[in-house]
Amino acid sequence: MLKITNLIAALFISAAVASAAPSNPCEGLLPKPSSVVVEKGSYNVPAMPLTIRISGPEADALSALAESYGFKPVARGKADVTVSYGTSATAEGYTLKVTKRAIEIKAEGAPGAFYGLQSLRQMLDAGMPQWNCLTLTDSPRFPYRGLMVDVSRHFRTIPFLKKQIDAMARLKMNNMHLHLTDAAGWRMPVESYPKLNSQAAWRPQVKWSDWVAAGTPYAEEGQPGAYGGYYTKDELRGLVKYAADRHIRIIPEIEMPGHSEEVVAAYPEVSCSGQGGDLCPGKEATFAMLEAVLDEVIDIFPSELIHIGGDEASKGAWHNCPDCKRRMEQQGLADVDELQSYLIKRIEQYVNSKGRRIIGWDEIIDGGIAPDATIMSWRGTEGGNRAMTEGHDVIMTPVGYCYIDYCQDAPFREPVSIGGYTPLRLVYSFEPADTALSAEALNHLLGVQANLWAEQITTDSHAEYMYYPRTYAIAEIGWSAAQKDYDDFHRRALMFNHLLDSLGYAVFDLDNEYGERRESLTPVRHLALGAPVTYTTPYHEKYPAQGPSTLTDGLLGGWSYGDKRWQGWLTDVDLTVDLGREQPIHTATASFMHSPGAWVHLPQSVIFEVSSDGVNFTPVGQAWCDVADDYQSITMKPYTAAFNATGRYLRLRAERNPRPGAWLFLDEIIVN
Repeated sequence: MLKITNLIAALFISAAVASAAPSNPCEGLLPKPSSVVVEKGSYNVPAMPLTIRISGPEADALSALAESYGFKPVARGKADVTVSYGTSATAEGYTLKVTKRAIEIKAEGAPGAFYGLQSLRQMLDAGMPQWNCLTLTDSPRFPYRGLMVDVSRHFRTIPFLKKQIDAMARLKMNNMHLHLTDAAGWRMPVESYPKLNSQAAWRPQVKWSDWVAAGTPYAEEGQPGAYGGYYTKDELRGLVKYAADRHIRIIPEIEMPGHSEEVVAAYPEVSCSGQGGDLCPGKEATFAMLEAVLDEVIDIFPSELIHIGGDEASKGAWHNCPDCKRRMEQQGLADVDELQSYLIKRIEQYVNSKGRRIIGWDEIIDGGIAPDATIMSWRGTEGGNRAMTEGHDVIMTPVGYCYIDYCQDAPFREPVSIGGYTPLRLVYSFEPADTALSAEALNHLLGVQANLWAEQITTDSHAEYMYYPRTYAIAEIGWSAAQKDYDDFHRRALMFNHLLDSLGYAVFDLDNEYGERRESLTPVRHLALGAPVTYTTPYHEKYPAQGPSTLTDGLLGGWSYGDKRWQGWLTDVDLTVDLGREQPIHTATASFMHSPGAWVHLPQSVIFEVSSDGVNFTPVGQAWCDVADDYQSITMKPYTAAFNATGRYLRLRAERNPRPGAWLFLDEIIVN
């Protein structure tokens, strides 16, 4: 009995020693640092508040932040933490050294010192009582690490924006792209055009989808039930300073020439016909307004980069507008793409005259790129690669990886979104640098950005749910080395998620992620496996999936129509499967996708027909749509017919939803 008691005591002592053993506090850092070298010895972490002494240019600002983070600044004498930095205004690298007696952070400039402090905060958040002595050396891979906040579709308060800036600072992100204007609301204060605030900033409906369904009406400020808002200049200046204190630049975006329905509603004289969403580049009134607005933007935002949008302009009214035709003749412009380029280049010259530079979505490449423009490549990476080759700075933000308005988990578990499926693993897999480009071209790759478009995101908590944890992946892609280990990243993302949750952020439950559509993970065997398919109505060139073999390859699609397993049509579907020989057939199933936020709808009906000769077909079954057009969740519906027939050929005819622009997406035809 004594031996057993002694053994138990020995085990408890051993466990106590093990629990007190020093640990590497950098193992949970996110983004992952460049280098951590563990050294001999250990450091006993004092109870908070740790004393901190900071020396460097304007050290009082960093001392004030350190105090807000829970440290106790001291002016002289011994301190638990010492921070020293030089005069560089841009250097972001730092060294953090843990010795037996203290913690030292050194940097060439204030940004690096600030980021060293963020790493130390994460190390302390882990709650380890004893650390290994170590040297952490760290610097970012890219100079631009951005997050886009869409305040047009749904107005966000200044406290909400500051809260996200705090999270960005912890993640060492340094650019907040503020999407201030779009059809759903103008949020920028403009004294020279007051109706942009009194009218274009308000609408009767809260939900964006309800507003669209009502015909996109606007409301007057003060009208009962008016939804929206705009910032004052003092509020924005305060926000700019709050961000700058945390080494985050705010880049304002003023959309032009498209996405301007709210401008046209308030000032129809700057459009071609008084309607639509495009500004008229043929009228001098348009440029007078844009220049006046930009003057007020530049007065508030010190950012060198001013975002002018440039995306998705329909240009439809320009073809028949006499002012546009006159402008094209005067300037020798061949088409409306060159007319848009004229507007962008003219605006660029004006912005340059104010000592600033423009940035725009990759559509501004079309028709000839403005000489000094920076490009945000969102329609994939091809436009960005082309721009870099031509000597332009580029920020990569392709929709397939960096648009976090798509579902991040199984749609049946998720709040309403615009559609698609972009989980954390997919975001993290993005590599912005194409190794096929020259080193000279890649010198123009500034970094990466995550974009959260807010059409479907009414509440602040929903917005945060969509931001985190996917923003962590963008932060790490922008900061850390190109080598990736998702399991390690996932472990650290869970830790950071728990931290933000404890701080009151509404994060996605990464611990209980459902993941990809289960049906897509296991191949399906059936009579039509590998059978050739004849397309009477060809699939759309944008969504070929794997070509003619897609619908009989035994692979069902996942949650996203862009996963190269779903084929897409903008027409009815009419196709025939050749089973190779005449045989009994009892069931046929075709699965279609419903994702109305992305204009993806189920077919009205699906008709199955069987033939022995491929010429004469007999109808054997029909399945109908039983999902409402306005049902907002992503849904996969199997259209199935059960019958007893004999034949070699199975024909499928699907009737497209009548909504203009509606897509049909089909992933597999299963025959048994």
